[in-house]
Amino acid sequence: MRLRNLVPIVSILQLAACASGPEGGSTYDRAAAQAVDPTPAAPDVYVMRHFERTEGTDPGLSEEGRRHADALFTVFAEDPPKSIYVSTTRRARETAIPLASTLGLPLKTYDPADTPRLVAEVRREPGPVLVIGHSNTVADIIEQLGGARPAPLTESDFGDVWHISGAERHTERLRVAP
Repeated sequence: MRLRNLVPIVSILQLAACASGPEGGSTYDRAAAQAVDPTPAAPDVYVMRHFERTEGTDPGLSEEGRRHADALFTVFAEDPPKSIYVSTTRRARETAIPLASTLGLPLKTYDPADTPRLVAEVRREPGPVLVIGHSNTVADIIEQLGGARPAPLTESDFGDVWHISGAERHTERLRVAP
């Protein structure tokens, strides 16, 4: 038999010896490997657009928007966020302030033009996390967090929250305001 024919056979025997069972060695134990070096699970994240606003440069919430913001706690009563991220705009802050005040949480401000940085910060949070964005940022935030990208929002789309959860990043759209 030629040496060239022996190389594949020897290689197979060496691999078999490395992967032997409990009597002849050890096998790869995924659970043990994860226990030693666990990859942190992504937190549950809720992403929403701010509530209804007035007109103008950096507008605040309208009367209707303030009513919806005041009622936002009822949406999160069973599983309140541990962190709340808002863009730098007044309307995003005003959407979050009643909930943050009730929960005793500070608002964490993010730059709406820097979604990758926001996503990196949110992934380090223990969760659940609430992110309040805008019609032109919500879809990107959801997608970059691993959720299913929603249809583009229109200027009149208010009152929806997307819940991104689990290792599979299941995405559910919840209607929280009419």
